[in-house]
Amino acid sequence: MLKTARYFRNGADYRSGEQANFIDIKQCFGLNHISVGKWVTKEESDLAANLVFDSMADLSQILQIPTELIGLRKTLNLLFGRGGQKGVQAHYSPLTRELALAKNAGAGALAHEFWHAFDHYIVDKAFDVSPRFSFKKYQCASDLWLNDSLLKSHKLNDNLSALFKVVLLSDDGEQPSEYVTNAIKLDKQQGCYYFSKPTELMARAFESAIEACSDIQNNYLVSGTLKKDLATQLMFPAAQHRSQIFSAMIDYFALLGAAFERKLNN
Repeated sequence: MLKTARYFRNGADYRSGEQANFIDIKQCFGLNHISVGKWVTKEESDLAANLVFDSMADLSQILQIPTELIGLRKTLNLLFGRGGQKGVQAHYSPLTRELALAKNAGAGALAHEFWHAFDHYIVDKAFDVSPRFSFKKYQCASDLWLNDSLLKSHKLNDNLSALFKVVLLSDDGEQPSEYVTNAIKLDKQQGCYYFSKPTELMARAFESAIEACSDIQNNYLVSGTLKKDLATQLMFPAAQHRSQIFSAMIDYFALLGAAFERKLNN
């Protein structure tokens, strides 16, 4: 059973106390499609709809983007209580552009998975990629940037590049950031290549900056990035770095939001 007592939030009351539903979420946040698992009860669906609605609204407020942009121009699909992977809170599937939240374990993962969806979505908007690119394996903007792929000339892409640089490189731009070197250490300790993948580095930086630096707190949107144990501290950027990342995030997303609104109004 999904229980509301687990969740803390201090954001605005966007719903004026009204019950949300997944149709509201689809329309308000510009999603392409939403599917709810058959084992999700009416009570659980009502609770989840409120949690997801508030979290997406909080995310749009934090990033200073219109709510409709959360759905990435109606390309993003949301699954709740279905399409999940065993033992995984949430995941993003690039083939179907689906963000799946587990019924009982999806809390705290929405911001992380939104970054994965965005990192995938923005590739052909930000980079000069060949028509054959779509037939290649899944790639993200963070991968392409780190491989020095050619960015399209635009102020938005300059700001996106600045965000990648703040997260992934040292202040002089000549070396990996301490955050990256810590992730490489974690991968070596565990004998894997996961924590130091560019898109995972960016997703963790994105969610931790939101949790640490935003005035809005919502542990359904993001949680667990500020723990004091050594593993967590190695996994996420340090406090000063998070602040720099948050500033670069807002520089990019606020500009993106303004450009989106101009298109809506024209």
